[in-house]
Amino acid sequence: MSRILTVLALCLLLSGNAAADNTALWQSLRDGNHFALLRHALAPGTGDPAAFALDDCATQRNISDDGRAQARRIGDRLRKNGITAVKIYTSQWCRCRETAKLLKLGTAPDLPALNSFFEHFDREEHQTKRLKQWIAKQPLTGPLILVTHQVNISALTNTYASSGEMVIVRRAPDGALSVVGTIKTP
Repeated sequence: MSRILTVLALCLLLSGNAAADNTALWQSLRDGNHFALLRHALAPGTGDPAAFALDDCATQRNISDDGRAQARRIGDRLRKNGITAVKIYTSQWCRCRETAKLLKLGTAPDLPALNSFFEHFDREEHQTKRLKQWIAKQPLTGPLILVTHQVNISALTNTYASSGEMVIVRRAPDGALSVVGTIKTP
């Protein structure tokens, strides 16, 4: 019986630490000098079909009904944690645009530097450099969310993000970027 109580106490302690960590992550996003990279919501499959066209959502891999519900939950969590006045930018892919729209936190202009290079890894270095340059010019005085793809998040932060996961990144005074944590959305 004491083993069971010990395991339960450890689980409670660990879940409390996770909640405290998330509290600190939400606070850092509100305070500035941080931003969130949000991987688009659930979109079944990998990559895009061969006949993919950027200006035609019917030719792309799009978010599912579960993905739409997930995107709405992400928006709800953001608001619940005091993130209501936010700047959002999105990849031009329909799954990112729809995720950003379903957050219901305002308009989300396209930022081509957030576009996927999954089918063209030769673009990774140049595109990641452009994104870093763009981030360096942002004031980061309040919440900033960039809705993008797993390959972009990995290239910028060396972090794998699941669908709907936010990677919270700190920008140091010298412009260096470092991951301070992630917030998952089930």
